[in-house]
Amino acid sequence: MPPRRALDNRPPAGPTTRINDAIRVESVRLIDENGDNVGVLRTSEAQARAVRVNLDLVEVAPDARPPVCRIMDYSKWRYEQEQKAKQARKHQSTITIKEIKFRPKIDPHDYETKKGHVERFLKHKDKVKVTIMFRGRELIHPERGEAILNRLADDLADLAVVEARPNLDGRNMIMMLAPHKTPPPAAGPRRDAQVSSDAVSEIPDAPPEPSDVTTETHDAPPPPEPAAAALTPDSETGD
Repeated sequence: MPPRRALDNRPPAGPTTRINDAIRVESVRLIDENGDNVGVLRTSEAQARAVRVNLDLVEVAPDARPPVCRIMDYSKWRYEQEQKAKQARKHQSTITIKEIKFRPKIDPHDYETKKGHVERFLKHKDKVKVTIMFRGRELIHPERGEAILNRLADDLADLAVVEARPNLDGRNMIMMLAPHKTPPPAAGPRRDAQVSSDAVSEIPDAPPEPSDVTTETHDAPPPPEPAAAALTPDSETGD
């Protein structure tokens, strides 16, 4: 029984780097292992120079005329390219946009349920597109939809920032919410700091004793001087 599909002998899709004997053009512009531009040489001569230094002849610019080839360690060069691509993917961030739809006459319970969905999306660092859908004569009062969007933005102010204000687009009103890049400061430490500052401000007024003691010490007369003044007349009278 014949196979359902024939074998695919087509070359792999995408550009491939040709090295050594796979370079079949007549001449190339050669860059040697030291990075110096040697000039245009026959391909066989360039391949022979690569063999002499035990390296590879790699085609680095196939679209040039003639193609540019370089003598290098192909395995090392390919490893470095893979590491660079890996680092680029690591620092690449993917932004996902979720969408949730409201009606201008939404029930309070449905509002809380959908607000919970939006909150979950924002905690996963996803942007949220909030849409108010108007039907029929509901479009006469767009302020109702805007009030719902503003209420949602206020309820989720701790998690999101409004990236695009409510805007009427046809029969839909759209608002875009984005998660905070840095979490907002908590209210707890500010209250503690206020309490501590108030406590510190009350410390100087609490104990009045040190100021009273200091005043009495300065007002008291020094004891040696009256004693000396009293002894001098008695000694003279006794003589």
